Amino acid sequence: MKLSSLWKRTKSSAVSAQSPPPATAMTTSRSWNVKFLLENQGEAPTARHALIILNQPFSLSLLRRLWASTQWHCCADGGANRLYDAFQNEQDRLEFLPDLIKGDLDSIRPAVRSYYEALGVPVVQDRDENATDLMKCIAALKEKEKLENVSYHIIFLGGLSGRLDQTIHTLSYLHKLRKEREQVYVVTDDNVGWVLDEGEHHIDIEHDILGQTCGLLPVGIASTILSTTGLRWNLTNHLSSFGGMVSTSNHLVPEEKVVWIKTTEPIWWTVELKNI
Repeated sequence: MKLSSLWKRTKSSAVSAQSPPPATAMTTSRSWNVKFLLENQGEAPTARHALIILNQPFSLSLLRRLWASTQWHCCADGGANRLYDAFQNEQDRLEFLPDLIKGDLDSIRPAVRSYYEALGVPVVQDRDENATDLMKCIAALKEKEKLENVSYHIIFLGGLSGRLDQTIHTLSYLHKLRKEREQVYVVTDDNVGWVLDEGEHHIDIEHDILGQTCGLLPVGIASTILSTTGLRWNLTNHLSSFGGMVSTSNHLVPEEKVVWIKTTEPIWWTVELKNI
């Protein structure tokens, strides 16, 4: 594991992988899964999902899976370029028309904008300088939810690569969204991640699509106390902070189907994806 020196001094106190304990009555417990990444999801999902495509590279295979498992599709400005360029022929491109393109529109190419507008895709320019393109797309989703009286889980395609300032914005924005959204995920070809708020969490592990490497990252907080089961190197009331121990390069365990995490402060959970 690639952990700080503090972890090396306390590694002997970590517990081995085991079944997650039940949540106590006084502790908030939430369940998570990444079934939206499965090619065959089996039963129809109970929650509706929204896909927001950011201006970062992604594979066509990943796009196809996420598109098929989501009910509303939005491009954040230059994300429309990425969607357009993902296809080599017109027939395929026509099967993936977004429901909305929104942002300040300083990144979308004129030809791409004209293409989607001609096909009836709403292209909305929002000049608000106090909001990013991603935030403007979330605002549009909120309006849709209010009209439909329904709530969507959100999936960002991209947001954890490229420019560091944009990556930090993604980390920060999900940290803020945790209090108003039930579930928000960020997916790239390399990994999937999301914010775990303070409390207990049970994460269903899909070993067919998830790689072994994972991390529990104390981003945006001074420190947290972590306990886990279901990992190769578990934690028991460990202090985690940027100035101390950070659990990076931990491993999922093949025989464990659920990872249990208890944290006193919000953290980022991230796990690598296999080539899908």
